[in-house]
Amino acid sequence: MQLRDAIDDYKRHVGHPTRFPGERRTHSGRFSGGGGRLVHVDADGSLRDFGYPLTGLSGLAIGRFGLAVDGERRWFGADGTTQRYVDGTTVIETTHHTDIGTVRRYDATVGDVHLTHAAVGNAAAENVTVEGTGTDASPPSDASLLVYARFTPDGRDDRLGQLRHTDAVEFYHTAEHDYLASATGITELRGQLPMTIPELLDGRAIGLPRDRHGGRYEEERLCGEVVLEVPFESGRTTVASLLSKLEETPREAAFERLDGLFDVVDPAHGAADARETLVSLVDGSVPSVPESVPDRDAIAADLRVLSLLSAASGLRIAGPDFDPHYQHSGGYGYTWFRDDAEIAGFLLDADERLALGLDDWHERSARAYIDAQRADGSWPHRVWPFSGAIAPGWANARLEAGPDHDYQADQTGSVVAFLARAREAGIDVDGLSEALVSALLGLDETLEADGLPVVCQNAWEDSIGRFGHTAATFLEAYAELARHGAEVGLDDDRIDGDVATHAEARAREVYDALDDLWVADRGCYALRETPHGDLDGRIDSATLAFAGAHRAFDALGSDGSGAVDPERLDRLVSHVETVVDGLSRETDAISGLFRYEADGWRQAEQGREKVWTVSTAWGANACAQLAVLLASRDDPRAEAMAARATELLAEVSPGGTLRAETSYLPEQFFDDGTPDSATPLGWPHAIRLATVALLADHDMLDVEAGVHAHADD
Repeated sequence: MQLRDAIDDYKRHVGHPTRFPGERRTHSGRFSGGGGRLVHVDADGSLRDFGYPLTGLSGLAIGRFGLAVDGERRWFGADGTTQRYVDGTTVIETTHHTDIGTVRRYDATVGDVHLTHAAVGNAAAENVTVEGTGTDASPPSDASLLVYARFTPDGRDDRLGQLRHTDAVEFYHTAEHDYLASATGITELRGQLPMTIPELLDGRAIGLPRDRHGGRYEEERLCGEVVLEVPFESGRTTVASLLSKLEETPREAAFERLDGLFDVVDPAHGAADARETLVSLVDGSVPSVPESVPDRDAIAADLRVLSLLSAASGLRIAGPDFDPHYQHSGGYGYTWFRDDAEIAGFLLDADERLALGLDDWHERSARAYIDAQRADGSWPHRVWPFSGAIAPGWANARLEAGPDHDYQADQTGSVVAFLARAREAGIDVDGLSEALVSALLGLDETLEADGLPVVCQNAWEDSIGRFGHTAATFLEAYAELARHGAEVGLDDDRIDGDVATHAEARAREVYDALDDLWVADRGCYALRETPHGDLDGRIDSATLAFAGAHRAFDALGSDGSGAVDPERLDRLVSHVETVVDGLSRETDAISGLFRYEADGWRQAEQGREKVWTVSTAWGANACAQLAVLLASRDDPRAEAMAARATELLAEVSPGGTLRAETSYLPEQFFDDGTPDSATPLGWPHAIRLATVALLADHDMLDVEAGVHAHADD
């Protein structure tokens, strides 16, 4: 998103009660991609690249489509347009019902290329009369596909150039060269310079494309914007864009790749053939889900989202970056090692229970974490997933001189827990044992003598202290190393005995120290101990991590008895119930958990905390984890806890109030049901997947009671 776009959006939405001005939103529409380029197809059919963090290429800032008939241009809008995923893949079908006819489109992203196949009239495989128009859905035979596109190679919207080739336009600044091509030729083509300073300063928003600027001879070539008219052949055409770096993909190779894909998706084929061809091109980008898997459609949707958000390295962005100029957030298009390792851990857990065949995903994650680990055993705040290089952040204290206050120690805890479990699961990656030893020593460095982590930043990245959630990640990391670290086989004079023995001793220290965070009058664990030594007794959904951490610790018990004592189990039940009850919010539109008490972030005019899908899914998972732990003790409270898990899970499942029509889980919701922030967010999708797997594995998944079984498109 360029500054010009942000300013234009600001003019459109300043003062809006639920929209933050200056952002590019993805609450409507769907994404196409997987393992690289990420393209958003909005509800009106417009395109935008969100894949820079995944590929290092900026690409398409905006693409619009319409029909050109008898010199008149009709741009498609959201009204009269429907959209769905095809056969559970990342191919998107968009149907435009206009007053001059029906256009059916299929959008697919294949590596570095995005393809849009469009069909009109009989070739659209469906004739529909648009209600209220009286037209017959067959555009005139001389209609052309209208295309407006603006490319931003190297992240620039100025100082750009064009090279015009047969049936293709090449856009460039320096390293990045982007191509726009048509399988059926180009009948009209004109360029357009970006918005001028007077236009930006004008109080009115600017419609795109703009009128041609008279008297500017350079407008045709010194720009990244073009308007094309593309003819239909037998009612069909295909338009494609390719992103590349010229030194990696020479011009001739780019044209060969485009021509090869055009040959496969031949406009002479019928619409059904084109759809099937595009599905075959993206086959394998989303793992297939066995028929026997419970709530199969929702799990397939989770895997699709996590595939979309993944780079070839295996690292994932938190979500599509709707706020790259940091207007109302710190950005989302980066890899956080906490979020990413939590996702990796949930995927590993679900795969072990449901046999999803994700070994390649686990190996890529483990390898990426090992490559990114610092010499002190920790991980940086955030990195670029396409390269692993450090990205802009505000919690890199361990790369700077000074205390650890601006370091997020829970990130290291989350990575360690995953790597220890991955090693036990047979994930064989060079350097894994060394990484675990280094990480163990890094955890020790940030554990105080009283058994709690040092003062640092929290999971929500908005305060410092000694957090309950951070302690939970340390407990789980040490417990997993204690369970699975005996075979690491590396000696270090800073480790007492072997890795497993040393880690178990540390786990017990943390377990005992958690008593210092207990708030008796509320029946829950504190959000944190402040830097001044006081307890902050607010309820925080991040402390729901205590449930999974205690299950991991419980496995350290000897003679078949769990390591969690009865008093701690009672406190754990009280804590989860208090957090879930205390953070619950139900309105006429939604039901779920908000993040923590007195959370003031992105409230806009609502004036109170917003519901988060991460918190709601976390609540479901914590209740499920605790239900399993209770059931292992034959504790009658297990049944009620499993029922609560199912209720919360239902809200983020198909048919739930927090699941968008697109099948995505947005990060947040206003009380009126308006989604907000990153959409889709990977973390709650991973939690949902693992929670379904856990409940199903222990015969606690009650579909009738809440987890909706209808298809997730």
